[in-house]
Order: sequence, then structure tokens, then C-alpha cells
Amino acid sequence: MLAALVLAALTIPAQTGLATIQYNAPPPNFAIATARGSTYLSDLRGRVVVVDFWATWCDVCTAELRDFVRATDVYGKDLAVVTVSDELPGVASSYLEHWDISLPLVEDTQGAIFRIYSVTKVPVTLVLDPSGAVAYVSVGGLSWQELHQAIDRAQGNVTAGTHGAGVLQ
Repeated sequence: MLAALVLAALTIPAQTGLATIQYNAPPPNFAIATARGSTYLSDLRGRVVVVDFWATWCDVCTAELRDFVRATDVYGKDLAVVTVSDELPGVASSYLEHWDISLPLVEDTQGAIFRIYSVTKVPVTLVLDPSGAVAYVSVGGLSWQELHQAIDRAQGNVTAGTHGAGVLQ
């Protein structure tokens, strides 16, 4: 009986906290504007990717931005960070510019990406492994230690824990 329960638990995927996002599967693709034109989330495969949903009015969100910058410094070209805001045009980009934060920004002014990712409150952070699959999700605040461990796990540098441990509600 115990063996059957353990087997059943292993075959049920852990919940990410986002209705349309599953662990070990790629999330929906979207365009990312760059200085050289558009690229897509799927084009970033081959390295760990952090996708952060945030807003300028969210203190927890804005505090996390420095950790994402720190992560790009620590991991270099092995990591890509993409931020997504659904605020009015220019609000998030002005905020990043004012605070001298150089992170790619997708201005989702119509909320389409927020909807396809089932994001209803911010912050939400996803960490994708180099294959493009979701390896970690945080719904709510994320510490530097949690981010660092999630990136390491996605890179395969440490033993992965349970996915559910990364979901903060």
C-alpha cells in the first residue's frame, strides 16, 4: 500500500501555483524587444532563464530587481533575465532607467502575457532550465538565496529539491 502511494505521488506533477504553467515543460513563448530587434523566449534556450513578472508600485517586486541584476553579474552569459510588466507604456521602462537597472523588459500593456501565464498578482518569478522547461516558480517574494539555489538547480549544479518547495503563496 505504501509503495502504491509513493508511486502515485511521484507520477503526479507538482503544482506551480500558476494554472497554465507546468514543471518540466516549456512555458508559453513570447517576443522580447531588444536593441537589435525582437527575439523570443524560446531563443534563449541553452542557458538558464529567469522570467520575472513585476510592477513599479510593488515594493517587493522592485527590491527583487537588484537580485536579478546581481544574478546576471554572478552567472554571466549562462543566465538570461527577462522582466515583464503590464503597466501603462513607458512606466516600467522609465523606472528601470531612473534606477539604472539594465534588465530586458517586456511591456505587456495589454496584459496578454500575464493572462497566458495565469499571473494574477505580482511578483511571480519562473526559472527555466537550459532546455527551456520550467524548473522553479515563486509566487510572491523571492530572496537572493532562493533565486541563487533555483538557478543552480536549473543548471544542474546541485541536487534538485521538490518543485513545490519553490511555490510561495
